[in-house]
This record gives sequence, C-alpha cells and structure tokens, in this order.
Amino acid sequence: MYRILIVEDDAAIAQAMQRQIALWGLEARCARNFQDIIGEFREFEPQLVLLDLMLPFYGGYHWCAEIRKFSKVPIVFISSAFDNMNIVMAMNMGGDDFISKPFDMNVLMAKIQAILRRTYDFANPADTLEHGGAVLNLSDASLSYQGERVELTRNEYRILQTLLERKGQVVSRDTLMQRLWETDSFVDENTLTVNVTRLRKKLADVGLAEFITTRKGLGYVIG
Repeated sequence: MYRILIVEDDAAIAQAMQRQIALWGLEARCARNFQDIIGEFREFEPQLVLLDLMLPFYGGYHWCAEIRKFSKVPIVFISSAFDNMNIVMAMNMGGDDFISKPFDMNVLMAKIQAILRRTYDFANPADTLEHGGAVLNLSDASLSYQGERVELTRNEYRILQTLLERKGQVVSRDTLMQRLWETDSFVDENTLTVNVTRLRKKLADVGLAEFITTRKGLGYVIG
C-alpha cells in the first residue's frame, strides 16, 4: 500500500484529502508537527508528499528543499497562489506537480495515481532497496546516501540486503549466516560479527550510525 504524507495546516482540507485517499485504498497521514516535517517524513516514509506552500514556521519551499537533500520521493505542491512564478519556483525546488486550490478531489486522485504509477509501477522495484534515504543498488552491490557512495564487500552487501528486505523485523544471526552460506561464504559467529562491525563503520562514515540496531539475544533490525 502506498503511503502519502499530507502537509497542510488547514485541518478541514487535510482531513478531507485523507478520507478521499483512503477511499482509493491508499494510506495517508496528516502532518501534525509543522516545526519538524522532516521528522514526520522519516517516521512515516511516504511514497508521495502533498505539500502546501503556506505553512506555519517554514513554508513549503523550505520543506521541499530539505526533503530533496536525502529523498527523491514525488512532491506535489498544493496552493491557492496559482501563478506562473510559484509554479516555476515549485518545479525548480524539486516539485513534481502543482495543484491549485480549490481543487476537485477526483482531479487530486487522478494526479496522485498518475504520479505513483509513473514513479513506481514503471520502475523496476527489484533494482533497489531503500530506507531512510539510503539506497542499496542491487545491480552493483553499492549503497548511496546523501550523494555519498559506499562500496560493499559481498558479505556486507548480503547482510544489508537481507536486513532491508525485512526492515522493521528482527533478523536472527542464524538467518544472516544461512543467507551468506547461499553464496558459498561459510561464515561462523565470529566472522558474522566482524562483517556486521565493518558494515556499521562504513554506514557511520556517511552519517548512518544508527542504521542497524542490535536486539540483544535476537539479532539485528533496520527501521
């Protein structure tokens, strides 16, 4: 199910959009903390953001620029300030579309579905795994984060791939070792520990110090 973050400070409009989106089988959340939209984004991990231009504390352009520092998720601006200057600004800041208020809910849904289809359905989801702005490229076993590229060994790549495939779930050490054995890397407990430690150091070097969490006696988890 696709997740959509609604960043709109008019509660009536935000809730109306949320209800309409839910009718189409999508999950939507209305932002609550307009001082920390990035925190809301990272917690919800949406596949699309509906972003008003005029917001408390910081405007939509600010939050679009902040999101674009670590994510390429589609952003649709929504505003009553529907003029050429704002449309050009929105696109230049990294927006993917612009909808003027007041708008018809059917038009909104048509645009949302078109962007989701164009962004995700036509892409090959097997090519990458993503979490928190970090993208694991399955074609060349590399990790990208905020413009930094991390080269991984075969074992590091397999460990990270397994954890990302099951993000939010605790993955046992036995499961990770079995996954490595599939590639003829016959590792023991100590070897696994060394590989995880090296992987964590590489992640920390690019700003992902807490990316992998240890659950004592259970295993590891991302998310």
